[in-house]
Amino acid sequence: AQMDGAILVVAATDGAMPQTREHILLAHQMQVPKIVVFLNKCDMLGEGDQELLDLVELELQELLEAKGYENAPIVRGSALKALEGDAEWEEKILELMSTVDDNVPEPQRDVDKPFLMPI
Repeated sequence: AQMDGAILVVAATDGAMPQTREHILLAHQMQVPKIVVFLNKCDMLGEGDQELLDLVELELQELLEAKGYENAPIVRGSALKALEGDAEWEEKILELMSTVDDNVPEPQRDVDKPFLMPI
């Protein structure tokens, strides 16, 4: 594979859009072995919208499973609030990166061979 893993960012307010499906398909076609999903903009939904978040997550799981990404982890957060310094959302970014570390194995590289970079 050209990539060892991918982070798929999906807005919780919109759910899976046509480009979401395209990106999952492209990852599958490029044989990306692992995907971690970041469900962004969760700060824009209120406490009563928990069901909506669950539905968006379920829809994403179904799309991912259809392309062979069973049990792809989904982390809920807010990139904007994290950038603004909100500790609750900063913690979600750390959780995302920890999830990536746990689910995308570090690749074995041939360091004694010439460097090749696809363009």
